[in-house]
Amino acid sequence: MAGVVVVVVAAAAPAPAPAPVPAPGALLCALLWAAAAAAAAAGAGPEGSPAPGAFGRVYRGNVNISAERVYAFAYRSQPGQVDAVRVYVNSSSENLQYPVLFVVRQQKGVLSWQVPLIFRGLYQRTYNYQEVSRTLCPSEPTPETGSSDQIIFVDVASMAPFNIAYELLVTRLENFQLETNKAFNFTASPSQPQYFLYRFPQDVDSVIIKVVSDAVYPCSVVSVQDIVCPVYDLDHNVEFNGVYQSMTKQAAITVQRKDFPGEQFFVVFVIKPEDYACGGSVPSSIHGSANRTWNLQRTKNLQVTIVPSVKKSVYVQAMFFSFLSFLSFYLGSVVVAFVHYIRVQRKASAGRLCPEDGSGIMTSSHPITASTPEGSSYGAIDESSSSGGRQFSSPEGGPRAGSDTDSSVEEESDFDTMPEIESDKNIIRTKVFLYLSDLSRKDRRIVSKKYKIYFWNIITIAVFYALPVIQLVITYQTVVNVTGNQDICYYNFLCAHPLGVLSAFNNILSNVGHMLLGFLFLLIVLRRDILHRRAMEMKDVYTLDYGIPKHFGLFYAMGIALMMEGVLSACYHVCPNYSNFQFDTSFMYMIAGLCMLKLYQTRHPDINASAYSAYASFAVVICLAVLGVVFGKNDIWFWVIFSIIHVLASLALSTQIYYMGRFKIDGPDSDLGMFRRAVMVLYTDCIQRCSRPMYMDRMVLLIVGNLVNWSFAVFGLVYRPRDFASYILGIFICNLLLYLAFYIIMKLRSSEKLLPIPMFCIVATAVVWAAALYFFFQTLSSWEETPAESREKNRPCILLGFFDDHDVWHFLSAAALFFSFLVLLTLDDDLDVVRRDKIPVF
Repeated sequence: MAGVVVVVVAAAAPAPAPAPVPAPGALLCALLWAAAAAAAAAGAGPEGSPAPGAFGRVYRGNVNISAERVYAFAYRSQPGQVDAVRVYVNSSSENLQYPVLFVVRQQKGVLSWQVPLIFRGLYQRTYNYQEVSRTLCPSEPTPETGSSDQIIFVDVASMAPFNIAYELLVTRLENFQLETNKAFNFTASPSQPQYFLYRFPQDVDSVIIKVVSDAVYPCSVVSVQDIVCPVYDLDHNVEFNGVYQSMTKQAAITVQRKDFPGEQFFVVFVIKPEDYACGGSVPSSIHGSANRTWNLQRTKNLQVTIVPSVKKSVYVQAMFFSFLSFLSFYLGSVVVAFVHYIRVQRKASAGRLCPEDGSGIMTSSHPITASTPEGSSYGAIDESSSSGGRQFSSPEGGPRAGSDTDSSVEEESDFDTMPEIESDKNIIRTKVFLYLSDLSRKDRRIVSKKYKIYFWNIITIAVFYALPVIQLVITYQTVVNVTGNQDICYYNFLCAHPLGVLSAFNNILSNVGHMLLGFLFLLIVLRRDILHRRAMEMKDVYTLDYGIPKHFGLFYAMGIALMMEGVLSACYHVCPNYSNFQFDTSFMYMIAGLCMLKLYQTRHPDINASAYSAYASFAVVICLAVLGVVFGKNDIWFWVIFSIIHVLASLALSTQIYYMGRFKIDGPDSDLGMFRRAVMVLYTDCIQRCSRPMYMDRMVLLIVGNLVNWSFAVFGLVYRPRDFASYILGIFICNLLLYLAFYIIMKLRSSEKLLPIPMFCIVATAVVWAAALYFFFQTLSSWEETPAESREKNRPCILLGFFDDHDVWHFLSAAALFFSFLVLLTLDDDLDVVRRDKIPVF
């Protein structure tokens, strides 16, 4: 059956002057007559002949298995002008067995689709669309070829044995090319995607594509693709080319000129048929009228703005700012060291000050024995004249039987495992009033060697931890660059400045403060260590028997931990996501733990935890953090078990602190002895002395500490916070701050002083930490949510046009940690002229 062909010929206005190139209307007629003649010669019949079409006019018709329609649209392109054509089609038929097929033929490509257009979503759900609109890939003539005439053929066909109605509308786009710093509004849907062209201006090397929408849903995808036909602008193929992001309310993609040889690219906008990828729900019913209603809701209004990114000079300024800001700390440290040196020289020239007890300069042979009251339970301390090491003596004051006055033996077991020594510990450490001389009885070299293990162990941990981390994040960055999937990494895309293969160089550069200040702290500790060694070699009495015993192993470990925090934080920000969150927090746990250990070691040098048990505890915490992120969101049993472990660990640690490590639940006879000892302890400490604990100050600290930790446990069990890593870090920080406050309060209660330098460091620490935490809580992204939801929190840069709020947090937290370390290093400098048997333990 012969079909009816609708032929519309646009009358061409006569040209005012002869032209070397025929007018588009004349050329079109000639081409159409030639095509019709060729079709007739081949016996195709009139229905196979192309009908001239006009832009902007709606064509309606019917097609079936024996009737096909062909339309031809002609236009002329000028050099430097990009002409884009958009084809809109519609069919009222919902018969999926006999769809209407549309084929668009251009000079260099073919584009085809069917109506109803079918999209597949999660769980094989299907979504059918009756209206489809596609932009054809434009062809731009070159100046060498001059203007050119273009023809587009649109074929409409169907294999249906009955007539199916259709509508066709072909238009030329007026606003196809996006302009710099000019917002453009448009609408898109799953079956009607949009894309536009952008060409780099001459003086712009990098731009940021900013897309915003008032509506969260429907979920959409923004893609940047090179000028290649066909353009991938459908849900099932938009990820095949270029870089792309999912989007709810906003998205931002940084594009560099060097990545596009033609210095131009397409910006593609695709609306997804369902919202699951952006964190939305999946419809329960999608058939019949529900499907049509769902499709009508899938239209989204978008606004795109392309703005120039920062220039190379801003990169240079940012790097200078980062390094000079922290190098100023080096300058300040040199000034303080110089002033201290001048003061020491003046004191040396005027004669050294006497100690606070007014006893004057003492001989270094028996400094403690000379002033210890007769009958004291401390025991005498014998100082070896050859090495400066002190040996234990018996309670009667004589040398311990079998003791070796040659201190070349440095094994702790030689000094600390005899039964009488153990008994001596129980007597001394359970006194109501303890002084530092009671807890600094071990040989200095043995204790120093014990604390140096912290330093060497943390270096070993850092090497074995950092190398796999660096390898992994390089792999992540490579995957992002190769696939173009910018949903892998959770950047603040509104302030992500690429450099080389790195997508967010600013987040990495801002961690330089941790490394520079960590190294500076190591230099400060090294200087103190060298001065202390010189004083020990000179057998200076103030170094031997006055002030807090100087052991620098934990300080060295803290400096390395601060540097590694910078390294691992930078590695995490190469590609921040759900899988590598622990890189950014692992050494924060270790820093908090080392600070607490150092604070405790200050007044308890002989009974502090060993490096092996401390690092093993940190490993357990990191394992719990990983398990919490994996299972803590929905598993109530994880929170129950974790809360129980938290409470029991708090009680066990409190017991050890309260009894100075001398509490042991064991029995000489059998297992019943263990319970008998526990009952006796509870009866003695909780019933007989319930009115007033034996160690009141420690009891107050431990009660407050347990209340804080139990509150954390209850809070976690009830609210189950999603960011489990930050939750554990908050527990560590609160315990550290609580212990530091207790230490400073007890120090002031004991009539001890705060010198100007530690006082300045305390004030600086409080101020800088407050500012740092303000920027920390300005959440710019969240790997706990979908990438599209995370981008809703993105915000522009706030510092130098290069750094965002989180970068400022990096700067300030590095300075705050540095000042915190200085507080621990200088807090007890006022005790350097106080005898150890007059320094209280708390």
